Amino acid sequence: MSSAYNPYSELPKTAFWRTAVATENPYAIEGIFKPKFPISENTNIATAGSCFAQHITRQLKHRNYSVLDVEPAPHDLPEEHHQKYGFSMYSARYGNIYSVRQLYQLAQEASGRAVITDHIFKEGDRYYDGLRPSIEPYGLGSAEEVMEHRSIHLKRVNKLFKSMDLFIFTLGLTEMWCSKKKGTVFPTCPGTVAGEFDPDEYVFRNPQYSAIIDDFNNFQKEVSAIRGGRPFNILLTVSPVPLTATASGTHALLATTYSKSVLRAVAGQLSTNQAHIDYFPSFEIATNPRLHSTSYSENLRNIRPQAVENVMNHFFASYNTNKIKNHKPNQESPATVYSPIQAKDDTLVQCEDQLLEAFGK
Repeated sequence: MSSAYNPYSELPKTAFWRTAVATENPYAIEGIFKPKFPISENTNIATAGSCFAQHITRQLKHRNYSVLDVEPAPHDLPEEHHQKYGFSMYSARYGNIYSVRQLYQLAQEASGRAVITDHIFKEGDRYYDGLRPSIEPYGLGSAEEVMEHRSIHLKRVNKLFKSMDLFIFTLGLTEMWCSKKKGTVFPTCPGTVAGEFDPDEYVFRNPQYSAIIDDFNNFQKEVSAIRGGRPFNILLTVSPVPLTATASGTHALLATTYSKSVLRAVAGQLSTNQAHIDYFPSFEIATNPRLHSTSYSENLRNIRPQAVENVMNHFFASYNTNKIKNHKPNQESPATVYSPIQAKDDTLVQCEDQLLEAFGK
């Protein structure tokens, strides 16, 4: 091997797979994340996204960060029922936002530039908001009541966008179901959680990279208009949770790889080209080959509590905020890392797309 200088001669160990991954402690990965901007206990944080984002929200709250909640639970609702009714999951009661198009649509509604009228599902004598079908598990008494609840919700989301300093969003899926006539995007396929599926009414979409980039930039424009042009920061993550099922016609493994690859590329492009957007590698930390799939429970889909701890310990260490809880993470074993929330991965996260498992043969 030549001893002459070349561009690889003086690179740090983080640039080489052997020293950065193969022999590196997966619970203390050096140099994997260098934040663009600080986050303090006084930063007003808004959270949203797919199921994994619920873990992030919960951990931030426990570390005493200022996580906004514009739709808090009623005082007389026991805490163990908060999630059942969509409370305390995120900064507003919008439920899981799986796709960027769904996020953009929400911002359009919150700004008043879009009024959606085809989102009300009826089952028996109960009515559901198809844009957040899980937040009222027993439905409401009338379509008018659904509309009234949504109007209040959108006013709160508008307030959230005005109040936040930082928006943390977890990219979850590329696949989505839409109204053929009006293009309305639903978080789940109608007929799986609520409503009925009609192939003449609904169509499957799986947008490509460029369309998702456009959707996210349009989301930013919408929020900027709501804020009167006041700047805000964005932190993107990609969920490490695989698809429960795919309607793309391809193998579930291929569909998952496609979806996560596209979303990771989107996050990379946005964070590289826009100074106020950063990317935190929760996906890479959880799927690190050194962990040999131990991040996942037996179904190889749900993220184990210790894997969530590992991801978030990297997050807090990167921002030098372990001091908030005087927490010194153990760097050797995920099982002994301080766990502020003794959570079961399946029970503390609401994930509608898990219901698709019931349709598998």
